Formats: sequence, C-alpha cells, structure tokens
Amino acid sequence: MLLRYFYDEKLAHASYLVGCQKTGDAIVIDPSRNIKPYLQFAKEEGLNIVAAAETHIHADFVSGAREIGVTHQAKLFLSDEGDADWKYQYVDEIKHQLVKDGDRFSIGKLIFEVMHTPGHTPESISFLLTDRGSNADRPIGIFTGDFVFVSDVGRPDLLEKAAGIKGTADCGARAMFKSLLKFKQLPDYLQVWPAHGAGSSCGKALGAIPSSTVGYEKLFNWSMTYTNEKDFVKALLEGQPEPPKYFSVMKQINKKGPALLKDLPVVSEITSMEQVRGLLDSEQIVDTRPSQEFAKGHVKGAINIPFNKAFSNWAGWIIDYNRPVYFITNPHEADKLLKALHSIGIENVAGFMDSGKIIASGMFSLESYTEVTSLEIANAVENGLVQVVDVRNLTEWQEGHIPNAQHIMLGTLQGRLNEIKSDKPILVQCLSGARSAIGASILQANNDFKQVLKLDGGISQWQKAGLPIV
Repeated sequence: MLLRYFYDEKLAHASYLVGCQKTGDAIVIDPSRNIKPYLQFAKEEGLNIVAAAETHIHADFVSGAREIGVTHQAKLFLSDEGDADWKYQYVDEIKHQLVKDGDRFSIGKLIFEVMHTPGHTPESISFLLTDRGSNADRPIGIFTGDFVFVSDVGRPDLLEKAAGIKGTADCGARAMFKSLLKFKQLPDYLQVWPAHGAGSSCGKALGAIPSSTVGYEKLFNWSMTYTNEKDFVKALLEGQPEPPKYFSVMKQINKKGPALLKDLPVVSEITSMEQVRGLLDSEQIVDTRPSQEFAKGHVKGAINIPFNKAFSNWAGWIIDYNRPVYFITNPHEADKLLKALHSIGIENVAGFMDSGKIIASGMFSLESYTEVTSLEIANAVENGLVQVVDVRNLTEWQEGHIPNAQHIMLGTLQGRLNEIKSDKPILVQCLSGARSAIGASILQANNDFKQVLKLDGGISQWQKAGLPIV
C-alpha cells in the first residue's frame, strides 16, 4: 500500500491518494478541485487513479470529485446517508456507487469500510482502510473527513449559520455526540487522517500536525472528555467562529456539481491603461499586493486582499460572486491566483492588471492610509477623537477589547459600513495587523470616511504598551 498526503495551505485542506502497489490501482479521498497533483504523483509511482471518495458534501472548497469522475473516468464513492436535502445531484453522468454505513468496497487489494459519522453534516461518513495486500485482517486507519480532527471535531452549526437551515445546530451536536461514542469503540492503534488542519473554519481548535491516532485523540481531544450529552452539546456549540459567507455557496456547488475546469472562461491581462482607468469607477477591483505596499499607494476604489495563506478565506468572505471581479496583481502569480479563486468557486474573473505597470504609469492618483502605533493614538482614542473599529472574531472581542471600540467582524464589514460614524477618523484594529489592513482598504474604498488609520501591531501591541482593555 502507498499513502500520499496532499495539503492546500490556503484552505487548510488535506486530501489523500491511496494506492495498491500490487494492482496499480489508486483512489483519492476528498480531492481538491485541482486534480493535477494527484495525476502527476500517480504517474510517477506507476499508479492509475480509478476512483475518488468523499466524506461529505464540502462547504469550504470546491470538490474535485466530479472533475476526476468526468475527465479521468474514475468511479466515485459518495454518501447516501442523510436526508433528501443533501444528496449529490450530478452523479447520473458518472460511474458511481452510493454508500451507507457498513458498506465495503475495494480498490485493488485495499478494503474500505464505510462508517456513518453524522454531526458535522447529516450525510458525513468516514472510511476505515484495511490493506489486504499485506495480508492484514484489521484496518490500519480511518479517513475522518470533517468528523474528527487532530485535537478537535467538526462543527455542527454550518447548516444553520451558513446554509440557513434552522434548528440543525443542536441536532448536529447531538448526532456528533453519538458518532463519537462509535469512534471511541475503535482500536487505539488506528491512524486518524482528517480532511483539515489548523486554520480551517470547519472547527474551532484544530491541531497543526497532519495526523493522529484514535488512542491519542481519546486521551487528548477535548471533545472526548465528555460523557454527558447535554454538557457536550453546550461545549461544542460555544465559541465556534463565524462561518465564512461563501460556505453556503460551496455547499450548493458541490451538491449540484461544479463546472469542469476546461469549461471555465480564459482570463487574460488587461494591458491598456486607458481601459484600466475605465474600470476603476464601477467595477469590483481587488489588489493582491502585500498590505505594506498597498498602504503606501493604491488606486482609488481597490480593496486589498494580499495573496498569502489567508487569501482564499478572505476572498470568499469579501468578493461578490455575482459580479465580475478584476485583480491588480503580479502577473507571474496569475495562474496560482486563478487556482486559488477556482478552489472556492470564484469563476467570474474578468481580467488581471499588472500592479507594477499601473504604479509606474503615473496615470493614476494614488491613495494611502496611515499606520499608527498604540502610544501615538492612545490619547485620541481615550478622548473619543477617533472611532476604533475592531474587526476580529466575536470570541476574540469577548475576551477583551479597547474601550469604546466598535466590533464589526472583518467578513461582515462591507455590509455594515452604515453602522460606522463617518464624522471622525476611523482606526481599524485586529490582533496583529493583517485583518485590519484588509479592513482599512474596505473603508477607504467606500469614500464616505474622511481618514482611515490602521493600528500597528493590533491589540497585541496595545496590551504590550500597558494600555487599557475591557
């Protein structure tokens, strides 16, 4: 048996290729939309990808299951658990097998047993893997999807908060408690291979290491310590981060079946500065440069979402899926940027513009915002001369915040600008400065605020300076 781990840092998404070296057959578990890395690795190892399997209908990225099924004629193994609202709607066009709890299927000498593990979603399943190629008669590990993570479990509130299905959070939490009882009956030696790592919004305290064991999670995963269902439900639902807005979009895309990558429109660079000028007043413009560069000078109306590990998350929160979007970026990063956008279903990309050429042309009046230190701005904050806008998550805000600050989580800022007073300078603040840079660009692009400031080092530096927190 051969097992290969793939990880997308921008999505904190883990997927796996499992190959039977005796027969040359391979399967991909929870594939990402870009399937080229799997095909390349399989070719290098002399394997043929004959199947793909999904643990559930994903909410945080566009699945590559249909892409593999259609373009590579692979057979899909998909959940047939859950109610009618969460069934795959595209499978009739592809070789597939719908599976339920207790079902088994084989890839070469590898045996996969399905275990229904609802809680994160009603249709969630896990796969126990037994390597019969080495004559093993017991499973070696379990692909848990978004059921059990390292140090955490999948959140049960996404259907209610992101998809708007009322009452499902409590039901999901109770289902999770029962699923964990099943998990605790598994042998301690089993390896645990989850679909996400630290940074994912599919849980609240995911560990950063890629895998674990059942025994280790029984000992140290917070969720395993509860023996009372009521207490567990309360603990699981408390402190969950705000689910990104795009999660509801992903659920629908993966349920109905995403477009094939070959069918997406070709995106080209816009080289005419006159054409660029014509777009700035009316179109959705995103500048992907590092925040320090953007702060020093950027075209009016552009929003800054730096192309880093957090790009996909904030792009999904901020970009309007229903409008064309243009990017001011480094053209050498255009292909990587497009892959990241496609991974979260942003396909209405109308063009790229070279950030270097725009700045060097001298044809555009550039805006900037000022970064201030805690000590520089403390008196103005105390005397109410500036409005502090805290763009951190709700749980962070509740742990402590700057006196008289206004809390508007970054992902919701665009839709709540009317809640901010525009008659005084706005000081945007987060934990360390990364999110407040995006927030400052959103405020400045709105034109209704006379001065936008960003707090250097965020509330961390504010606290280090000995300034008050409530």
